[in-house]
Amino acid sequence: MRRALALVALAVTSMVALAFLVPLGLMIREIARDQAVSEAERQATALAPVLATTTDPALVGRAVASTPAGQAGWLAVHLPGGERVGTSRTDVGQARAATGEARAASLPVPGGSAFVQPIALDGGRTALAEVFVPESELTRGVLRSWLVLAAVGLVLVAGSVLVADRLAARVVRSAGRLAEASSALGSGDLNVRVTPSGPRELEEAGRAFNVMADRVRQLLAAEREMAADLSHRLRTPLTALRLNAEALGDGPAAEQTRVAVDRLEREVDAVITSVRRSADGEGDCDVAELLRERLEFWSALAEDQGRRWELRGASDSVEAPVPRSELAAAVDAVVGNVFRHTPEGTAFAVSLRENDGVVGVVVEDGGPGVGESGAVVRRGSSGAGSTGLGLDIASRLAESTGGRLSVDRSSLGGARVCMWLWQRPAAPKRAGLRERARRRRRRG
Repeated sequence: MRRALALVALAVTSMVALAFLVPLGLMIREIARDQAVSEAERQATALAPVLATTTDPALVGRAVASTPAGQAGWLAVHLPGGERVGTSRTDVGQARAATGEARAASLPVPGGSAFVQPIALDGGRTALAEVFVPESELTRGVLRSWLVLAAVGLVLVAGSVLVADRLAARVVRSAGRLAEASSALGSGDLNVRVTPSGPRELEEAGRAFNVMADRVRQLLAAEREMAADLSHRLRTPLTALRLNAEALGDGPAAEQTRVAVDRLEREVDAVITSVRRSADGEGDCDVAELLRERLEFWSALAEDQGRRWELRGASDSVEAPVPRSELAAAVDAVVGNVFRHTPEGTAFAVSLRENDGVVGVVVEDGGPGVGESGAVVRRGSSGAGSTGLGLDIASRLAESTGGRLSVDRSSLGGARVCMWLWQRPAAPKRAGLRERARRRRRRG
């Protein structure tokens, strides 16, 4: 845009400058020529008093020699008797023909122009005063004036281009800020706003963008509230269904009902987690701070059930490229499995690890453990194992960063769930990280 506006200003100003400067330059040349001819006429007329008194060639010669043109050899007098005094560059017949009506005339001659002025004498006689005007006199000061005009034109054109560029830069800056804010909003940053600036249309666009961003934030907030309300509404019937399924006893129909209830609970968890995505965009989350917060929440229940617990490696800040709400949901799901699928009094530990661009959240318990860990991760439930429901949430979160979720036996004797998250510095491209993670899993 800046280049286009600068080119438009250059073209328009150049045309305007040429429209004024070309006629002005031609006029200056004509003025210089008129001034040279006027000076020649003045010197020719200065001989009229002498010729009116005498036509003696000697006296006329002295009068010619006293003038600047005569001293330069540019002045000549054609007397009525045919005599010629001074240096002439025209033929007397040509000169008399040019002044046949007793009017002054300019005749082109080599090196310039000859100005011929008829002077009336007594007795009806006529003398001719011839003044040679060199070409340099006809164009004196013209080149310098043209250079000055050209410089003025260049300054005007450059100034107009500079002003157009500054105006275009103001427009481009405003449009660029609006484009950056739009990209940030599209990436999930709902806090981004612009300061309306620039032309009136861009100011209106900036204000409209701010109104749109506010409206989007309000809609997402309303959606999150609706999701929270949905979770409360669905948890009660799901609990009732689970209790009824447990009361059915053994048998294929009862087992199918319990499996269906587990699947329904997982789907509800997935829907609620997806809808309640953080309104602040993906951003970075302080994993250590979140673990301290969630373990403080679970500590009350652990104390009631007589469970010893430990949080390791969460003293310093550790960033991971995941939404805070999703990481909290994944941690709650994995820790909740410990309380749900292990006997009361079973100890557990949560560890935070960071190494070479990878953040690991490890949850271990002292329960009965799991059988086939790969099947547990694929199904998202463990049946009678120590962990299970909600593992699909943790697995999707880890894979969204290019990482993975693994389940194996812990040092406490039960299950160990490891959620590996790739950090941005070590994984600038998620697709490539996912591919490398898949290759490592295949090699393993």
